[in-house]
Amino acid sequence: MTGTRVARSALTARRTAVTAAALCSALVLAGCGGPDDGDAKAPRKAAPLPAGAQEVNPRPVAELRQGGTVKFGIQTWIHQYNAYQVDGTNGDAMAILEQVEPLLMPRDAKGVPHPDPHYLLSAKITSTGPQVVTYKLNPKARWSDGKRLSWRDFAALTKALDGSDDRYLVADSSGYDQIAKVERGADDQEARVTFKAAYADWPRLFRTLLPASQIDTPEKFNKGWIERIPVTSAAWKVGNIDKTAQTVTTVPDPEWWGDKPRLSRITWRALQTSALTEAYLNKEIDDAPAILPEDYKRLAKAPGTDIRDGARWDEVHITLGGRGPLKDLKVRQAVDLGIDRKGIITAFAKDLEAPVKPLDNHFFMPNQAGYRSNSGKWGKFDPQGAAKLLDEAGWKDNGPDSPRTKGGKKLQLTYVLSAGSSSSSLDQAQIVQQQLGQIGFKVSLQKVPDADYFEKYVDRGNFDLVSFRNVDQIFPSQLFSTFQRPRGKQSYLNFGGIGTAGIDELMTRAGHATDPAEARSLYNQADARIWAQGHSIELYQRPQIRAVRAKLANYGASGLGDIDYVKIGWEK
Repeated sequence: MTGTRVARSALTARRTAVTAAALCSALVLAGCGGPDDGDAKAPRKAAPLPAGAQEVNPRPVAELRQGGTVKFGIQTWIHQYNAYQVDGTNGDAMAILEQVEPLLMPRDAKGVPHPDPHYLLSAKITSTGPQVVTYKLNPKARWSDGKRLSWRDFAALTKALDGSDDRYLVADSSGYDQIAKVERGADDQEARVTFKAAYADWPRLFRTLLPASQIDTPEKFNKGWIERIPVTSAAWKVGNIDKTAQTVTTVPDPEWWGDKPRLSRITWRALQTSALTEAYLNKEIDDAPAILPEDYKRLAKAPGTDIRDGARWDEVHITLGGRGPLKDLKVRQAVDLGIDRKGIITAFAKDLEAPVKPLDNHFFMPNQAGYRSNSGKWGKFDPQGAAKLLDEAGWKDNGPDSPRTKGGKKLQLTYVLSAGSSSSSLDQAQIVQQQLGQIGFKVSLQKVPDADYFEKYVDRGNFDLVSFRNVDQIFPSQLFSTFQRPRGKQSYLNFGGIGTAGIDELMTRAGHATDPAEARSLYNQADARIWAQGHSIELYQRPQIRAVRAKLANYGASGLGDIDYVKIGWEK
């Protein structure tokens, strides 16, 4: 597969808004053989992991040796490092950014954010009429250019993201568009953020703070972070970005005011998904995804290797474009009915050492409060129903093995894949091609360069069908930009441009709801409409299974939590 969007390709992940030490931004599908009897480690768990499950080999830092290097693989060379810009939601890019910039409220194992005292002394609601959140910054916290973190950084980020200036090409304006004003508090290190109305998910905002000096104009925001991170503020800083070697190196920052990292260096090397297992076995990297059976059976047998599991917010889906025949709702709905989700999942999980079931919700994972099945008839395989919809849409049936036609045009769709997609991603695309072909679609598979997959195709809506992952969307409101209707130049993360005013209204009301039960109900109502609109077809929650060097501590399958790069290290 390929990537993740923050969390991406057939299985790249986009951490929407999108992931992180989600070094694995990739989709997935299909299986070869399982582990050899007696050679690989014991089979994985038979039941889904509960929320909060993670395996990171936790160790006190005193038990770790000082120094050493950890080598990670990333799945494409990173072009845009501004995670808030529309092209910057690559999961690997976000992992690097969060290592070198202020992560104000990192999440614990259950996905609950807490202020990091290195940056935030406190963050809390200080007024409810209107809602005001006051952030008190640690006066020791400084940017690498010597300036202190201040309320101006909050104000600049809000200005860029609140939707008031379309020259800022943003990935997501939700939440920030609910802010009425950002003001200086008792001093420069106190920011007072006033909201237009109650906003329950305020802890998700300003997650990664960026310096005002580098985002205060559209030019800086859109282009100032291309293949560079201009200013940092963390225990780590960028040591080198080497495009020729396709490697990013981070090193400890001697100006850091907190505990020093145990490691002396981390490298991030761009590798195709298909090369990750081989790179791990050759000791070129220290961590690799072990979800596919053909990878698992080799990685599990590697000397000095742990297989670590976690329960991550990680969904695999197929996104539909809004161009050509897919402009017609009935044609999109026919695609929904013409794809056998269970067949795809069976092919993917055939020899997988973890349970995989259909995912019937766009906002919640099965192990989250609020999850319920909203797919209705649109989640069921119904080729006869699909054919009826195509008849109603005016697409003439020309018999088996011939595409339908209308007005002299063939019913053709393009399924875009990244050139580095794994065999499982290609298998998934071929299954979809075959299934839709049986009801009159001619589906062409188009492989494009890894570096172009998101920036030139997915992000620009240049596709009919694509598959990637959204990851780490702990707060349902993080998905607002994925399903909201585009506006002006802003497509947000709704790459197919499919949406309705009713869906937007339900998501907005959910964002304002302070009662969790009411909010979940509204998100579920919106979800039912998203299914009916043929926006995207949810497939399954992707298991988190990683092969990690056994002596690498405080790193691995982090589940809903964040990795603390200060504490990663090698056991003595």
